[in-house]
Amino acid sequence: FDLFDTDKTGKIDYHELKVSMKALGFDVKKQEVLKLIQDYDHEETGNIFYQDFVEIMTQKILNRDPDEEIHKAFQLFDDDQTGKISLKNLRRVARELGEDLSDEELQAMIDEFDCDDDGEINAKEFASIMKQSSYF
Repeated sequence: FDLFDTDKTGKIDYHELKVSMKALGFDVKKQEVLKLIQDYDHEETGNIFYQDFVEIMTQKILNRDPDEEIHKAFQLFDDDQTGKISLKNLRRVARELGEDLSDEELQAMIDEFDCDDDGEINAKEFASIMKQSSYF
């Protein structure tokens, strides 16, 4: 909350709420943000307080569809839209994250979860990996 309360007033306005929701992975339309402010702005100042923000975001996060989130994550890896995560895709993601991993290490990651032995990770294999983790 403090990160998005740019003017440090202890409350956030329409723009700050919209930016915070986008930063947290929610694609929200102007009307939805305006409605949230209207619903939670009991003092009619055009702002919402920390507790309101927590309530809004808790509800949004609980309403997320884990399968949809996994699909979105898969698409971030599969930037060439082949339907599979290749060594090239994994190398790019590792580099973007600042990880210094050799091709052998990256290929070992693929090999560990490559159930159909095609040398790449498909969407089903990726979903299986994600569902084994504590993230979903």
